[in-house]
Amino acid sequence: MTDPSLEDALDAAGSPMDLLRENRGRHPYPVPSEHTNWIEEERSWRETCSLSDLSHHQKDLYVEGPDALAVFVDLGANDFEGFEPGQAKQFVACNTDGYLIGDAILFYLDDERLKLTGTPIAPNWVEYNLETGDYDAVATADERYHDKDEPHRTFRYQLQGPNALDVMRAAVEGSLPEIPFFNFDEVTIAGVDVRALKHSMASDVGFEIWGPWEASETVRKTILDAGEDHGLRQLGEKSYKAQGSEKGWIARPLPAIFGDEMVEYREWLDGDSYEASSTLGGSFAADDVSEYYLNPIELGYERFVDFARDFPGRDALAEMAEASQRQKVTLVWDDDDVIDLFASLLRDGETYKYFDLSMPYWAVFHYDEVLRGGETVGLSKYFGYTYNERAVLSLALVDEEYSEPGTEVTLVWGEPGGESPNPKVESHTQTEISATVAPNPYVEAER
Repeated sequence: MTDPSLEDALDAAGSPMDLLRENRGRHPYPVPSEHTNWIEEERSWRETCSLSDLSHHQKDLYVEGPDALAVFVDLGANDFEGFEPGQAKQFVACNTDGYLIGDAILFYLDDERLKLTGTPIAPNWVEYNLETGDYDAVATADERYHDKDEPHRTFRYQLQGPNALDVMRAAVEGSLPEIPFFNFDEVTIAGVDVRALKHSMASDVGFEIWGPWEASETVRKTILDAGEDHGLRQLGEKSYKAQGSEKGWIARPLPAIFGDEMVEYREWLDGDSYEASSTLGGSFAADDVSEYYLNPIELGYERFVDFARDFPGRDALAEMAEASQRQKVTLVWDDDDVIDLFASLLRDGETYKYFDLSMPYWAVFHYDEVLRGGETVGLSKYFGYTYNERAVLSLALVDEEYSEPGTEVTLVWGEPGGESPNPKVESHTQTEISATVAPNPYVEAER
């Protein structure tokens, strides 16, 4: 990549925390805030059907050649036994200490041809290893961020909700094939050949659909027309972000790339890369960047880690699997404490960190401190208000002894000292929110 690099930016800032805390970051959802209104849009994925436009965020990395699969096998912690064209899996990459670099969705498109889709962290790591390793394969990147050039290679839409199957049957030409969970197949919509992945993002079966960029509006209009009798609504930015707290996936952990062993990689990464320009925020303030690292075991990924073969971080991860780990939970914020956040705007004196519905967004890598009896017992990550549950929920990792549903904990809300070098953050008073531990995911998905 080009100079300056992430390593240059890190040297100038002094530490990863100093660099990331002062960033503005990128906003990954360049779609209308609302197509109709965000409350009705949120209701749609639980009551009828929703359509999201994912065409402008997440990076697509296409890898082609005889060693296209080999690079993923070498870098991924996954079990690749039986993985074949037409299937997808959540690809997980770790550093040598077993901490998560990044995860993304890996699509096995055809023989010797795969696509990795997600935030740029995992695709960047794969691209670097392809360039510096001895692989008979090439990578082509579609950056997909709104500050990158268009047109992109493909559009990507997501259908979600109890009526998603009916909408798909009405939209495709001919019959809709039986697609197993996390498999994909080719279908035709408005004369356009597209691919549809079967998945679950919240509480019902859904589809992710992608096809040639130039046909994006034709396909979108056909899906919208097909959804008229099924209550289909398009999701805007405010409603789309609210799905995260319901589905239970902890998004955007800070990548474990800031150790001495990763210097060459940071020199390869652009100083304007996602890793360099994203923002760190929240009440948790550590002196060592490694305290922000997460591991696949605590994130619930152990079920698809293949300990029978070698991969980066395998031995360290095996030790983690034998030890007590933080548990992934949902925190249900106390209603009165949430109301107090808004009430502070209407009275004289101190105000708390503003909570924008449905989700305040000022940091890509967000970490709030979770307390019990004044002691740190966990970290709260993705959070937001969901109208479907009439609650503010956050996805958290807490020490095992405090992970039982019904356990009362405290979440620290606001930046350390109520200030931040990030210009998106207003001056405020840090406060505490009572929260109750609940299962994760909060809403079980059907497959």
